[in-house]
Amino acid sequence: MRIHIGCEMSFDFPQATPMIAMLNVHYSRASDLERPDFLVSDPPVQIESYRDSFGNWCNRLVATAGRFTIGTDSVVRDPGSFEVVDTSAFQHQVEHLPTDTLLFLLPSRYCESDVLATEAWQLFGHTPPGAARVQAVCDFVHNHLTFNYGLARPTRTAVEAYRERSGVCRDFAHLAVAFCRALNIPTRYCTGYIGDIGLPKPWSDMDFAGWIEVYLSGRWHAYDPRNNAPRIGRTLIAYGRDAADVPLTHIFGPGILSSFKVWTDELAD
Repeated sequence: MRIHIGCEMSFDFPQATPMIAMLNVHYSRASDLERPDFLVSDPPVQIESYRDSFGNWCNRLVATAGRFTIGTDSVVRDPGSFEVVDTSAFQHQVEHLPTDTLLFLLPSRYCESDVLATEAWQLFGHTPPGAARVQAVCDFVHNHLTFNYGLARPTRTAVEAYRERSGVCRDFAHLAVAFCRALNIPTRYCTGYIGDIGLPKPWSDMDFAGWIEVYLSGRWHAYDPRNNAPRIGRTLIAYGRDAADVPLTHIFGPGILSSFKVWTDELAD
């Protein structure tokens, strides 16, 4: 399957403003792109690319004053089938985990796994460790939170989402991350594209999405507490400890996001 993916963001800046954009497809999917998804800007400015400490592809630039637009556009090839969850995946003992996964057991800015530890063991300690426990966490988060754009805020933490029982996809992901880490399962926050391909219409407006990856059976597995169902065409952009590590844009000064578009459309072969 061929999927047309991309985005366009327009800002209004009162002055020239440095920014970092994290909008390119993750290197693990780069070989599936039919053409590079270079970041482009209008007006054109110099863009410097680099990898962050997690290996995510980042772009730094100085936006011009006034209306400034950035975006990416490409076509990604995908198997075109719904994701398959490995229900037999087992949980590693902490002492047997690879060293590079240990970071994803620790509390982070938006995922206070230490604060939620007692609650996590009370809610999920009776479940079988491994994939079944992760699915129990996702089922709980999916049912506990109500999706609500109107009540979204960029500073909501996992503890606050748990208490307030509402949020957007990043809040669903943060709460699941915090619970899983409290249960000694390495878990990282992911951002990228999730379309509605293969689902009945009407489709909602496209947006970037947040989900989680857990380390089981020697590899990372994707889970989606917001949708809590397999999807077609999930495409990773970046991962980190939580959303603070992978903002789509980081602006070093005042500015207003004036328009925002995301597309994930199936193309004919």
